[in-house]
Amino acid sequence: MVPLLPRPTGACGAPAGSDFTLLLRAVRGQGLLERRTGRYALETVLNMTALSLVITSLVLLGDTWWSLLLALPLAVLWTRTAFIAHDAGHAQISADRRTSRIIGLVHANLLLGMNEAWWNDKHTRHHANPHHIDKDPDVGVGALVWTQRQAAQREGFARWLTRHQARLFFPMLLLEGIALKIYGFQFLSRRPVRERAVSAFLLTAHIALYAMLLLSTLSPGRAIVFALVLHAVFGVYLGMAFAPNHKGMEMPDPHGDRWGHLQRQVLTSRNVRGSVMTDWFLGGLNYQIEHHLFPSMPRPHLRLAQPLVKAHCREIGMPYTEAGLIESYRQALAHMHKVGEPLR
Repeated sequence: MVPLLPRPTGACGAPAGSDFTLLLRAVRGQGLLERRTGRYALETVLNMTALSLVITSLVLLGDTWWSLLLALPLAVLWTRTAFIAHDAGHAQISADRRTSRIIGLVHANLLLGMNEAWWNDKHTRHHANPHHIDKDPDVGVGALVWTQRQAAQREGFARWLTRHQARLFFPMLLLEGIALKIYGFQFLSRRPVRERAVSAFLLTAHIALYAMLLLSTLSPGRAIVFALVLHAVFGVYLGMAFAPNHKGMEMPDPHGDRWGHLQRQVLTSRNVRGSVMTDWFLGGLNYQIEHHLFPSMPRPHLRLAQPLVKAHCREIGMPYTEAGLIESYRQALAHMHKVGEPLR
């Protein structure tokens, strides 16, 4: 067991402060909340270099169906770009809000065509109340539903979709890359005029630049197929990175007692264990419990914080959920299947 800092005691020998405060002291004492600016700078340079190489290869390869093979590495690099934008939104890269926003605007809006303001608004609400049916937008009613109560209210095509949502989940991810762009444009109307102008310009620039690249390199037919394949692979990969984190985990009772921070973040999250390749494939977000407890902690530190968090949860008797990659998907799909069961 990894030693934690000693529990401070009050006058009667009882623990003083919350269980999370004790864990926070241990994590801070290890320096795990300190930012890794150099590491992120290197990651950004490597990612930009790789993107440039793929784009150069696309231009050099020219108008051939073999160019479609480049959609796969480009989709992977887009997902790595999304990880950087995600971290900027959590202030993991820089404590300066302006710097973080510029990084987010470049990586999300310009490189991906995904509105960073929309993502941060949605993601912040998710982190504040994960898996809370009334407060977490990730478990709100949409194409998919997450409780049998939500399922009972479905009608028509949506009802059919819910009946089969487990088997349709991964096929539906093929459309996620395009959906993210649509959501971003829809969100513009909710932003102040100045922010709206900047975001709209960068989102439009993304579409224009990528259209110019594809249409100047490929025939219109091949360009359209390339764009569709790119967005399909990107959507699936991004969904595979985020799907194991919460689906099938506990959901707080909206009418019950309010959970404390430690309980709210640990019980609703699932870690994915595996090798260094698992860490790379999921961008380090497979340490989801640690990420939710310490959202501003740099991603490279999450695996270092895990022994402290596991030991602390064991000490206070709180469940700490881990699963292998395939098992995590099985559990998530099993939950979606169970939600639709009354409709079958």
